[in-house]
Amino acid sequence: MDRGRPRASARQRRLGQNFLADPNLLDAIVREADLRPDDVALEVGGGAGALTERLAPAVSKVWVVEMDVRLQEDLSSLAQRLGNVEVVWGDAVRADLEGLDPAPTTMVSNLPYSVATPVLLRTIAELPSVRSWFVMVQREIAERLRAGPGTREYGSPSVLAQLACEVELERTVDPAVFTPRPRVESALVRMVRTGPGAHPGLRELVRESFGHRRKALARSLELARPGRIEAVRRALSGLGIPEDARAEALEPSQFAALWEALERDGAATAQEGRE
Repeated sequence: MDRGRPRASARQRRLGQNFLADPNLLDAIVREADLRPDDVALEVGGGAGALTERLAPAVSKVWVVEMDVRLQEDLSSLAQRLGNVEVVWGDAVRADLEGLDPAPTTMVSNLPYSVATPVLLRTIAELPSVRSWFVMVQREIAERLRAGPGTREYGSPSVLAQLACEVELERTVDPAVFTPRPRVESALVRMVRTGPGAHPGLRELVRESFGHRRKALARSLELARPGRIEAVRRALSGLGIPEDARAEALEPSQFAALWEALERDGAATAQEGRE
């Protein structure tokens, strides 16, 4: 069991905090995270520092983001003892991650379930310095991140993650290794960056495309922002995609191509209006 791990409270449960209680698994996470001595690690959801304590000797620096200030005594004491750990107190969805200096090169975390998806997508988009992720998430989230077109799990997180990364589910994790014990299975996910995060316009397009899953993609985009259904249909046709295709039928690369086609169409229309 973690030394000094606090008893779980109702607030911690609301925050999605489930502390890892298996030292062998904690050791395995650090061992399998493909860390380098010069890495700067980002850990979101440090808890009482069980993973932090193992990460610190393996890298040059650890940034820990934690919002539960009742853990301040544990983490602050640990950071002072280790010397290469710095704690950022706040919500990782809103914290100034881009301002971290030195910039993180890898992310290793037991992520709070409630913020796992937005935090992962944010770090992909806003932290180009991060080359890899090795994180514990709810298994359902892991399945979504690695899902392929045509599956029930495939959605905007799948597309946005896979546009920039290779995603692998490394292993499932029994609820018994956590305290409090979650009601769902967890999984360790590895992501390796293959390219930059999606442009903000492309991210918006992807999210709007999945806004109405039972409707055709063109109709879903029209409902989000009226007046572009014909442009979307032209772009789809030009890419060899059926005009009535649903969002879940498109590969991540096809979303990128669709956004680029719509950008060209918009630029051409604007040019015609000036002539």
